[in-house]
Amino acid sequence: PQALKAAGYSTAMVGKWHLGHADRKYWPQNRGFDHFYGNLVGEVDYYSKDRGGMTDWQRNGRFLREQGYYTTQIGDEAVRLIENQDTRKPLFLYVASLAAHTPLQAPKAEVDAYKPVFANEEKRTYAAMITLLDKQVGRIVAALEKKGMRRNTLIFFSTDNGGLRNMKVHAPGGKVAADPPASNGVFRDGKASLYEGGVRLPAIVNWPARLRPRVVNEPLHHVDIMPTLLAIAGGKGSPDHPFDGKNAWAALAEGMPTPHEDILINAEIYRGAVRKGNWKLVKVGLLPGKTELFDLSSDPGEKNNVADQFPEVVRDLETRLTTYAKQQKMSEWLKAQPSFMGPQGKTLFDPGYDIDDGGLPHEKPMLPKQ
Repeated sequence: PQALKAAGYSTAMVGKWHLGHADRKYWPQNRGFDHFYGNLVGEVDYYSKDRGGMTDWQRNGRFLREQGYYTTQIGDEAVRLIENQDTRKPLFLYVASLAAHTPLQAPKAEVDAYKPVFANEEKRTYAAMITLLDKQVGRIVAALEKKGMRRNTLIFFSTDNGGLRNMKVHAPGGKVAADPPASNGVFRDGKASLYEGGVRLPAIVNWPARLRPRVVNEPLHHVDIMPTLLAIAGGKGSPDHPFDGKNAWAALAEGMPTPHEDILINAEIYRGAVRKGNWKLVKVGLLPGKTELFDLSSDPGEKNNVADQFPEVVRDLETRLTTYAKQQKMSEWLKAQPSFMGPQGKTLFDPGYDIDDGGLPHEKPMLPKQ
């Protein structure tokens, strides 16, 4: 948003931020957004917007208690922003849906509509959450059409990780789904893993004025979004913050190969993964340790570890992974999380901050007065 704002764009965001919450200087409007409506952290209740006894819901820095269902509310706000946009100025709108993240919640009528399809209530709820998200995407596209913005708007639709296959990842002390509702098809594992079920994601890029229909099978990465969008919009990055990603426009628009020689999947304290072409290396450092090599062209489900058969490929990818690992910095999230999860009122929200509850009645106290 900072770079696009500098390039002349209006910038707005609705939905889940979750990119810096413990200090106000990391909040959306201090990171380039003119307008923000949504929650700062994640996994809030879809109706109350509460988490851990705190209400995490705001518009432009003023905290609210509003009635309504999360996914519909951010759709309403996105549509209003489009309707009120001055079309003489370009718009960057970031819509970050909480759905279909836990907690699994949806209106009863939407859930009951899936009774003929799923016997499992969790799967019905999950399907209803996806359906409601789909409806909001449709409303946003229709609003662009009505405003006369559709043809020259680039829409990028994706997700941040594969479906969750182990509900315990997001159910500390809470209910764990007996049968996790998400499916990642043939791909192995899911969210929080380094296997393809966790990291290979579907994406749709649509721009009627510039893009012809095509299927892109080249490996790209979410970090490519910023350099690609800035190249299209005429924006610039910061010289002291070189891009991790690449301009992927040629791969998207012209069917050219990926701009990446390799792609880092992750480098963590105890594990990591990297991809080069169709080769993928997964390393686990916990004793006794594990080295896995997969040929994704013939084994997308990562069932056959061929590390012993191709030691030279393993050495090359291990070198690349180690080089990436040496470049990383200490996680700011890890440093901030303990204080946030403790006295939240002293870290997430400023002392003495007055809360606008929207005039709605509520039983629980809002954020504690300092």
